[in-house]
Amino acid sequence: MAIQTPDRVVPDTAAMLADTSAPRQPRRRRSISWGAYLGLAPLAIMLGVFCYYPAASGIFHSFFTWNPGGESTFTGFENYATMMSDQLWWESFKNLGIIFVFGVVSWVIPLAAAELLISLRSERAQFVYRTLLIVPMAFPGVVTALIWSFLYQPNDGVINTFLSSIGLESLTQNWLGDPHLALLSLLFIGFPFIAGLPFLMFYSTLQNIPKEIFEACSLDGVNRLQRLFLIDLPLMGRQVQLLLVLVVIETLQYGFVAYILTSGGPDNATTVPVLHMLSEAFNGGNWGYAAALSTTLFVLTIVFSTIVALAKRRDSTTNVKGM
Repeated sequence: MAIQTPDRVVPDTAAMLADTSAPRQPRRRRSISWGAYLGLAPLAIMLGVFCYYPAASGIFHSFFTWNPGGESTFTGFENYATMMSDQLWWESFKNLGIIFVFGVVSWVIPLAAAELLISLRSERAQFVYRTLLIVPMAFPGVVTALIWSFLYQPNDGVINTFLSSIGLESLTQNWLGDPHLALLSLLFIGFPFIAGLPFLMFYSTLQNIPKEIFEACSLDGVNRLQRLFLIDLPLMGRQVQLLLVLVVIETLQYGFVAYILTSGGPDNATTVPVLHMLSEAFNGGNWGYAAALSTTLFVLTIVFSTIVALAKRRDSTTNVKGM
């Protein structure tokens, strides 16, 4: 609502700001919702006991020759000095870099799926396909890993059996037993990579784009590929940056699938930092050294996430300035 004047329209807010003679309303005291504090307190306590305390304990004991069942000896930065000369530890980051690049490149498939799904005119068809694409997210990761381990079996696995049945015996491989193929085989677990967070974020972004924009593009003769690069991808900038933060964290914590299928082998071809840390703790009993490795991973996660977040902030500021 606005106040009509003879020569112009003055918004209510501007009129109120200009009228300094108007009596000020007494500031209302905000009521405190004690129920919310009481409801959050148990959650905060459990979070501290089960999340923050173990993490703080790990950081603290990274400076010790840690014996969880007995006496621990303070060694200062000795564990970190050992880490700097641990060749396997640093080589494991090479595998981590490959996993990160592959994870980002694989976004092409969920992006294409989201583009195709949003182009469907029938809402019922969209619902059916959307459900089919999302339901696999409900499957436990261990089930998916075990299924793929069956596919990769060298003797009676599905892949080698299929290749033999069509006369391509020469292409059969020991997928998880060959050091040159083991990491690549792990990367393809989950193919075609549609059922995941990238697909949901791409699809939700495309859904929020007004249809009038798509109609205007169609009238201007913009084809699907041009629209993707000129409109869709620029509008997904924030989502892509958020996905980068998440994929950095996920990559640094990668190890679950490799632990189940290869345990880091063969010949450490699939070793990642998390697996090396677990091996030092549970196989070698070097709990203090494992705590130093986990603390380093924690610091790296914070650093890389902060870098991506700062890049996002800088990009947002640039966009505002460019308006």
